[in-house]
Amino acid sequence: MSSINEIDRVIRLEIETLVKLREAVNGIYDQAIELIMECQGKVVVTGVGKSGIVAQKISATMVSTGTPAVFVHPGDGLHGDVGIIREGDVVLALSKSGETQELLGLLPYIKSIRVPVVSITADENSSLAAGSDLVLFTPVDEEACPLGLAPTSSTTAALVVGDALAMALMKLRNFTPEHFAVFHPGGKLGKQLLLTVGDVMRFGEDNPSIKIGSSMSEMLFEISSKRCGAVSIVDDSESLLGLVTDFDIRKVLELHQDFFSLEIKEIMNSEPSHVYPETKAVDALRFMERRDKPFLVLPVVEPETSKAVGMVHLHDLVVLGI
Repeated sequence: MSSINEIDRVIRLEIETLVKLREAVNGIYDQAIELIMECQGKVVVTGVGKSGIVAQKISATMVSTGTPAVFVHPGDGLHGDVGIIREGDVVLALSKSGETQELLGLLPYIKSIRVPVVSITADENSSLAAGSDLVLFTPVDEEACPLGLAPTSSTTAALVVGDALAMALMKLRNFTPEHFAVFHPGGKLGKQLLLTVGDVMRFGEDNPSIKIGSSMSEMLFEISSKRCGAVSIVDDSESLLGLVTDFDIRKVLELHQDFFSLEIKEIMNSEPSHVYPETKAVDALRFMERRDKPFLVLPVVEPETSKAVGMVHLHDLVVLGI
């Protein structure tokens, strides 16, 4: 038996709920945004059951997009955690019915410290609505649950309202991709916007580098011991003069030349491409990949002195997930 019809019914009902929600949006939503923007503290998001799960998601979305927020479970709040709510905060309370007893139990304390309450509820005449400073009404005619019991359309509506609040606040705060990256340093965007070549390059003892007057044997040892497939050729002040890669060595061998009779300067690339420590790692990666035959390595030099301070390898950048 196919379940496509049931799936279609659920999606249709939830879409209808969102259409009605959109029609219900009014100036109170704008007032809620202004209240949160003027808040000197944080947004305390709270709810029980499925509403609590949605509240946690709303809190997490706000935090990651520039609005300080925290989730507090009403049950825990009644047993000590309510102390996290301080003057200067705003409480965002979620309840479809607006009659959740644990949630209502928090209102006396919240009112006593003069913290405003913004509620998201499907009942404008509920006890929660009556105890709120602002009510964000989410009309729900029918849950998508066949029994009309499991929160479905109602939680979708509440989640969308939370997302809308977070995004409106994000826009008003002029929240940029750079700000987002700071809050997501482990994500791909964070790495792209934050990591520099200096953060990922091989440096110090791991930096393959050798003086131009060294022997070919010494050069080979440096390449093999540093396992980078290349070596920077430098002068006595460590300034970059050239680069020798595995490819350069293979070219000599393919020509059947007496490799050890040559000097490093005869086989090195005397005008190698390079990057600076301050270069974004993602820009270095794009530069290395833009040719038909990508660069596998790039020397890293200081802008002022041209001193070879490191080496960045394509594989290292790829492994980072940039």
